[in-house]
Amino acid sequence: MDSTERPDAYGVFKPVGHVIVSFPTQADMQGGLSALQTGGFANDEVIVYSPDQMKRQAETDIAHAGMLASIGQDLNLMKANLDLAERGHSFLVVRATTDERIQQVADIARRFNATRAQKYGIFLIEELIEVGSGETQVFESADRGLDSQTRLGVVGDTERMGR
Repeated sequence: MDSTERPDAYGVFKPVGHVIVSFPTQADMQGGLSALQTGGFANDEVIVYSPDQMKRQAETDIAHAGMLASIGQDLNLMKANLDLAERGHSFLVVRATTDERIQQVADIARRFNATRAQKYGIFLIEELIEVGSGETQVFESADRGLDSQTRLGVVGDTERMGR
């Protein structure tokens, strides 16, 4: 996949076989990119998205999302990416199809302060690093901190959510 390709599901960007990693600063993203390259990832396996590029991608996806995109987490995750991009986060989209490569991406993401690292599968988008309450995704739920409102602190903890 290169930056001109746009794999999607129901109108929302969904790069199956890839991990999308968001970084709070350009320096963190550059460090992650260098570590991936040093770790054996080829240039055509990693795509860099600036905050503006991800913002445009997310806005397009949200505007054109089909009804089925809102059933799972696809649309919520794109909204979360938009929120992060608006806050200046940079992104890497990394092709990683083996468990070893996926773990390598997750380790690098943690090392370089990533806010999210999500593996896109056909049926499941799996969070690879701690988010929200520190749990990894086992099913789709706002309690897991995987949607835009919960992840970014708009919705509070479970007590404030009436549970």
